[in-house]
Amino acid sequence: MKLDEVLDHNAPPIIAILRGIRPDESVDIASALFDSGIRIIEVPLNSPQAFDSICLIQKALGNHACIGAGTVLDSLAVEGLAKTGADLMVTPNTQASVIAQALACGLTPVPGFVTPTEAFAAIAAGAKHLKLFPSSAFTPGYLKAICEVLPKHVSVWAVGGTGASNLGEWIAAGSRGI
Repeated sequence: MKLDEVLDHNAPPIIAILRGIRPDESVDIASALFDSGIRIIEVPLNSPQAFDSICLIQKALGNHACIGAGTVLDSLAVEGLAKTGADLMVTPNTQASVIAQALACGLTPVPGFVTPTEAFAAIAAGAKHLKLFPSSAFTPGYLKAICEVLPKHVSVWAVGGTGASNLGEWIAAGSRGI
């Protein structure tokens, strides 16, 4: 399922990041999250056998949730992700060639940024979703100021140091989710 489709169905504004998950536990954990209402699930590529976990989760939940990879750093990772059938591609940076390749492969890129310059570079490369990373280094006020100058069709996610205790603050500042 595509990220925008999930968001259109009023999914909770949460991307579950399954850092360090193993393939043998991936479907059970992803299913428990799905049963709890989470509809966006990311497996960082620095997890053990990440593509195997993504394939398994995609097969089990891909028709009902948006599945993807995080810590996507280069073209080989984009190619590997595209082969899983997943949709979501999350990066810690704004490398234009990786964003463009993701779009060419039919993936939804969510590149990480810190500065407005990086945000606009990612948008110029075709990104419609961005992540402020690491959010823990900033305040919701910082995000609010950036959101005021971004195009309205671009959504921003606050990632890193976010959770139930500060979700409301980030949403109030303009974050689409955490």
